[in-house]
Amino acid sequence: MNCEEYPMYGYETKQELFDDACTYWNPNKTEYWISEGIPMVVGRREGYVFEDIDGNQYIDMHLNGGSFNLGHRNPEIIETLKWALDRVDIGNHHFATSGRSRLAHILVDSVPGGTMDKVVFGSSGGEVVDVALKSARFATGKKKIVSIIKAFHGHTGLSIATGDERFLKLFHCERPDEFVHVPFNDLDAMERALAGDDVAAVIMETIPATYGFPLPAPGYLAGVKELCEKHGALYIADEVQTGLGRTGKLWAIENYGVTPDILVTSKGLSGGIYPISACVLNKAAGAWLDIDGFAHMGTFGGSDLGCPVAMKVLEITQRKSTMDHVHELSDYYTKAFDELFVKHPSFTEIRHAGTIAGLKVAGGSNPDGPAVELCKLLYDRGVWAIFSTLDKQVLQFKSGLLLPMDQAKTVIAAIDDAMDVLDAELPDAEVLAEKAQPEFVTA
Repeated sequence: MNCEEYPMYGYETKQELFDDACTYWNPNKTEYWISEGIPMVVGRREGYVFEDIDGNQYIDMHLNGGSFNLGHRNPEIIETLKWALDRVDIGNHHFATSGRSRLAHILVDSVPGGTMDKVVFGSSGGEVVDVALKSARFATGKKKIVSIIKAFHGHTGLSIATGDERFLKLFHCERPDEFVHVPFNDLDAMERALAGDDVAAVIMETIPATYGFPLPAPGYLAGVKELCEKHGALYIADEVQTGLGRTGKLWAIENYGVTPDILVTSKGLSGGIYPISACVLNKAAGAWLDIDGFAHMGTFGGSDLGCPVAMKVLEITQRKSTMDHVHELSDYYTKAFDELFVKHPSFTEIRHAGTIAGLKVAGGSNPDGPAVELCKLLYDRGVWAIFSTLDKQVLQFKSGLLLPMDQAKTVIAAIDDAMDVLDAELPDAEVLAEKAQPEFVTA
């Protein structure tokens, strides 16, 4: 890769770029990464490797939340977009198109259970979460929404109110009369929240990513669905980060035998090339489209450029060769994590499903949390993996579906080496006493 090909738009140095980023874009985020010793400006990228504009290479185990599930600049997806660009533009959102119609049909058929009926397209995850919440309110005639504590479902108008208080207070978005938050894996708390029969929907990431991928307890998601049915609420599965093959099934919810009333997807649906998102609705939730199809509009949702890209993403994801590789990676990670867990005192918990995992660690000297230190240690070893925003004891491990096995082994070796540093910084041996048993979802 040659970073000289990366457009610098007139900047002669990285510092000049950072100066403008701090002045005109996002000072806090820019200064944060610099202060952590991660002065990253992504340059050339290909497959699962990208370069900083200084020329340092990194294996990408963050993938922008799953946007690069199939790799950076996947050649098949690029060719699909080029094909579309030779024929169309974004199109007109008022009219039916072959792309929107075909993609909607594919998505409806992709959700097991045969209950899905309609699709509304957007260009971001938060947008389609908003659509999901509005549709649930329409279908039930109720307003209240239940989500989990430490949830993340986006930053748009309604979606932000489902999330953690960190994202609510700054913008004065608290709505306790409409949005209720309960602990994850606590069915009793969920039943109390639903007991008044005044809830429109429960929304949950099947495996909450920003919270560090805690896995649902056996029977928990099925129990939530049963409570929803009992109390007249809809079940919304947020598959933005854990869907699209990452757990060995197209949708993570399939691993738990639950048929949602609404499913939302984004990030990886774009192939990392063209933004597109989708809200898949059952008949009740989508009935408003028969009454007033102008009730929700998004100029860029389901564009004539995005739809063929998304169809190619779904086709690649569901290939036998892709799923076989996901299972191969999953088996390798299971064995590797087990070995690391036994070897490293600082490795306190494993939450693993297919190509994703939450690696909970202890030790370290970074006051922000051990996973923040582990993130920097891996960066220094040529791996980019980010800590969980809402639990900085947990490193997010997000492997691409097509990651070559030699790169997977390089990543595991880097984690092994980095955790030697955390082990050496443990305050005392008592940390070992409370190690959790590893949790796995078999891909």
